[in-house]
Amino acid sequence: MNTLIAITGLGIFCLLFEILNLRKAIVPITILGLIGVLALNYCEFGTEQSYYNNMIAVSKFSTAFSSLFIVLTIFLVALSHNFYHNHPTKISDYVAIKVFLLAGAVAMVSFGNLAMFFLGIEILSIALYVLAASDRLNIKSNEAGMKYFLMGSFASGIILFGICLIYGAMGSFDISDIHESALSAELPIWFPIGMILMVVGMLFKVAAVPFHFWAPDVYEGSPALTTALMSTLAKVVAIATLFKLVSGMNLIPSLDNQDLLHTFEVIVVIISIASMSVGNIMALRQVNVKRMLAFSGISHAGFMLMTLLTVSASAGVLLYYTAAYALAGIAAFSVILYVCRDHDNEDITNFHGLGKTNPLLAAVLTASLLSMAGIPIFSGFFAKLFLFNQTIQAGYIGLVIVAVINSIISVGYYFKLIIAMYSKEPNQERTGRPFLIYATAVVSIVLNIALGLFPSLVLDLLK
Repeated sequence: MNTLIAITGLGIFCLLFEILNLRKAIVPITILGLIGVLALNYCEFGTEQSYYNNMIAVSKFSTAFSSLFIVLTIFLVALSHNFYHNHPTKISDYVAIKVFLLAGAVAMVSFGNLAMFFLGIEILSIALYVLAASDRLNIKSNEAGMKYFLMGSFASGIILFGICLIYGAMGSFDISDIHESALSAELPIWFPIGMILMVVGMLFKVAAVPFHFWAPDVYEGSPALTTALMSTLAKVVAIATLFKLVSGMNLIPSLDNQDLLHTFEVIVVIISIASMSVGNIMALRQVNVKRMLAFSGISHAGFMLMTLLTVSASAGVLLYYTAAYALAGIAAFSVILYVCRDHDNEDITNFHGLGKTNPLLAAVLTASLLSMAGIPIFSGFFAKLFLFNQTIQAGYIGLVIVAVINSIISVGYYFKLIIAMYSKEPNQERTGRPFLIYATAVVSIVLNIALGLFPSLVLDLLK
């Protein structure tokens, strides 16, 4: 709870900095504030407390994922310094929106009541709508913002309808009450229907097939830094929240009817396979790097959905996978921001010869892509290894075989970009060495490698 209050207070201060004419200090002060919030969140680790009649429930799960969200926000705010240099009068607005988005993200994994869950998801969603359309003179950004707003509002309506049905079935918004009722009572039909609607709405937020159709267009049309935020922070928030919904409301144990339980498992397997396959196959055809990473994110959503099949033992694996994926994504988008800052597109041709003109950033991008592909020694390899091992133990060997095949397919489009950096001749002069972009790229990939070398640092947090 203290973490959430501190984040909200920091967001308000970001707005006040502009009034005090401290625009140049907004980014460093915000980063220092977020580091302080991270330390405050760490102090709450291991405590089990609830606040305001269980509206907010602090647990190991919430503090661990909140720490990940704060770290990702630090990187995204650091990148804002160079990205918004042409909009100095609005930088406080952009940074404040990111901080408030973080508050919504923390609320989404700390909720103890469905009302707080919906409040958190709306705070995060509205911030994303604004950021997607923030380049107001770019028609692609306008289109991305409108498309995301319409589709996202529709998904939020489905989630809200599901919450209403669950309340009608249980007579409470409280997660602990719903959890107990799901074990002890004969459930009315409205409960599974409400859960289905909520899961469908969250699958849209995750961008899983068949609710993925918005992602490529929105990712391509949004400003590059907003795409980085959607691909990393927003995606891991959505998958962590979906995991908490399924486990926290006791969905699987409540399906005491074996036919219902089998149906749920089959649906999760189908969506997981479809997301992995569609994402990877479509990514092979892309020449725009942001669209390629959008389909890559759809594929990774399919991998992460596999944790829903073993919710009782998957929290640590999910945290590790999301951390590995998000850190690699931050590193990749840091390089994209540098390479494409003077272009109106993010085509692969812009990366030709990067290995010769800027070996450091080319190495960082190569490492991040290898991590996403699941190549050792990067944490992306161990994330898939732990996930596959746990899924095999649960008896889903066929699903793991499909996942391994999809991992092999993904190498094709990741290496297409790597080959362009090292085998093609440079087609442009690249000037400038923005410190924060370099620092963000290097630190995030170093953390990715460190997680690969010492996976227990994350896996043991939720034991």
